[in-house]
Order: sequence, then C-alpha cells, then structure tokens
Amino acid sequence: MTNPQLISLVSCLLAVNQASLINRCDLAKVLHQEDLDGFEGYSLSDWVCLAFVESAFNITKVNENTDGSFDYGIFQINSHYWCNDYQSHTENICQVECQELLSPSLLAVINCAKKIVSGAGGMKNWVNWRLHCAGRPLSYWMTGCHLA
Repeated sequence: MTNPQLISLVSCLLAVNQASLINRCDLAKVLHQEDLDGFEGYSLSDWVCLAFVESAFNITKVNENTDGSFDYGIFQINSHYWCNDYQSHTENICQVECQELLSPSLLAVINCAKKIVSGAGGMKNWVNWRLHCAGRPLSYWMTGCHLA
C-alpha cells in the first residue's frame, strides 16, 4: 500500500470513529428539543452527565456484561430488560430492537430512556449516574451551550 493510500485509509477510519461521538452541546440541544429538560424532575445537566458517564457521548457504544446481556447506545440501555438484541433473553419493555438505540437520530434511545426514567427508580436505574451525577452540582455540563 502506498503512503497516500495509507493516509487516506487512516483518515476514513478516524472519520468513522468520530462519527459515533456527539458534542456535549449538540446532545443538550437534541435533549432540549425532545423535552427532556425537567422530564420526571431531571435537568438537561442530569441527562448530559448520564450520557458522559455511561458512554463518553458515544452514540454507537455497545458493551457486553458478565451476565451475557449487552448495553446499547449513548445511555447504555440494557438488552435484558429494555430492548431486543435477538441474542439473549429480554423483556423488551421499550418494544424496540437494540440496534435502533444506536441510531444517530437518538429518538429511539431517548424514548426508551424516558420509559426507564418514568418507572421506579428514575435515573437511579443507572449505577454510574448514582455514583457520578446524583446529588452533585451539574450546571457546568451546560456551560457554553446556547439552547434555542
């Protein structure tokens, strides 16, 4: 492989990798447009913090758990309870295919997250939110974000 071809290949791979990440403020805008600010008592800062601690803003993150289930998307929604991955037993409470939770539009993952938060436990269903976001000042997550 020649040097220009190698550089082109590496550039393409980097572009694909970066395409799965969303900017903090862009995420806040989408969440705001989908009426998550104040949803079930949680601020946009709570949601942005959740996305960071679960996936580091990676829309297409998939993580395998020790029980054989998988966590999907920016909020790392678990296949055992919330979505169908056709690989493991699922309750599929959100009535969605897990792959849909990886969509750049974020609508499927947001709708499923709303269902999770509306149930018992709210955001406490996410261990990382309890450990890193709950009860802490989170307003800095919105710093520099101009929501319209």
